[in-house]
Amino acid sequence: MTNYRHCRTLLPLLLAAFVLPGAAAAEKLPNIVVIFCDDLGYGDLGCFGHPTIATPNLDQMAHEGQRWTEFYVAACVCTPSRAALQTGRYPIRNGMCSGQRRVLFPDSKSGLQPSEITIGRMLKDHGYATHCVGKWHLGHLKPHLPTSHGYDSYFGIPYSNDMDAAPAKLTRKQRFWSPQVEYWNVPLMRDMEIVERPANQHTITKRYTEEVQQLIRKNKDQPFFIYLAHNLPHVPLFVSEKFSGASRRGLYGDVVEEIDWSVGQILGTLRELNLAENTLVVFTSDNGPWKSFQDHGGSAGLLRDGKGSTWEGGMREPTIFWWPGKISPRVVSGMGSTLDLMPTFAAISGAKLPADRKLDGYDLGPVLFHGQVSPRNEMFYYHGSELYAVRQGSFKAHYKTKTSYVGQKEAVVHDPPLLFHLGHDPSEQWDVAADHSEVLESIGKLRQQHLDGVEPAEDQLVKR
Repeated sequence: MTNYRHCRTLLPLLLAAFVLPGAAAAEKLPNIVVIFCDDLGYGDLGCFGHPTIATPNLDQMAHEGQRWTEFYVAACVCTPSRAALQTGRYPIRNGMCSGQRRVLFPDSKSGLQPSEITIGRMLKDHGYATHCVGKWHLGHLKPHLPTSHGYDSYFGIPYSNDMDAAPAKLTRKQRFWSPQVEYWNVPLMRDMEIVERPANQHTITKRYTEEVQQLIRKNKDQPFFIYLAHNLPHVPLFVSEKFSGASRRGLYGDVVEEIDWSVGQILGTLRELNLAENTLVVFTSDNGPWKSFQDHGGSAGLLRDGKGSTWEGGMREPTIFWWPGKISPRVVSGMGSTLDLMPTFAAISGAKLPADRKLDGYDLGPVLFHGQVSPRNEMFYYHGSELYAVRQGSFKAHYKTKTSYVGQKEAVVHDPPLLFHLGHDPSEQWDVAADHSEVLESIGKLRQQHLDGVEPAEDQLVKR
């Protein structure tokens, strides 16, 4: 009897020794890092064709991971684009649809509503450490900040870096083309407190990078989600002394090359801590380049127009997915969107998607891990609360068009719609509507089906 009891005592220990390590490894949740730029153009990286901006770290990231060539944001300006990424919902559904004001400003009293569920909230509820670093732009008051939306910490400038212009008799050229820290009274926040004002934007990319590295080290033994949203290369352009004058592309190139350095530092930290093979990193941007700023703005490459427009250059973004040992390196030409990040992250982590609301994203896991065709076959291009264009497969129909951020005051209505084959004509130069009436009919049905299924939320951006 004594020996039997002894065996009963040892058996669980023996099973734990042989079974639990494998089980624990199988249950280890992946870390997730999203690096989100501001106003970076489709053609601004070496791996996306730029001839004079050196981006060796991003090029290597693309070589080791997947470069997505048809990846979209859900809006053509900052605030609604960020709201879509965070919630997996078109801005028309979450109330951040850039109505009269287009984006949130320092005098805005509203922001992303507490009822919205962010990626941060979803993953925090699943046991993740969640952190936001950089530009939030979904409300700077307490109820709307990251720490009220599921993030354990926040460190960053809460809106665009050209807001809160300091009173001074300066010309536009002086303020934007020769930027000084004191020209903008933007706050740097730690959680809900302002810790520096005006923020020293010359060091902001470096400090964001160091913050992310510290967070990775702090959370290396638990699953973490870090959302790093750079304030740059949005104008005004700021760069540290180390990168000043480094690029053949001038100041704009300097800024992008410092962001590339930042990516290298973050990936290097993941490798150093042996976390790379358990971490998905996504790099993309919020909208196209601010073309009205000439050489201080970026390039959409072969795509048409830029920020503020629903042409391809306003909403198609340079995008890279990286997860060594998990993602097979290749170039992906299927469609994807920031709307797809929430369901993709839910699938790889086992987190629960919100079940009480309409989501607009797809799980991209089958594409990332198994080389399958993307589940996304359509994209809806909103300008504020209006649906301007629809893509179905290779074809894109424009019902209204308006050029980039500054310029054209009224949209041009197209009846019949313009139609472009984006496989043949990614620059949207040749209208083929006359030859494809059946395509326009199909897209028209898809458009109406989408509109019939949308219940617009109250537009928070019209509130002061």
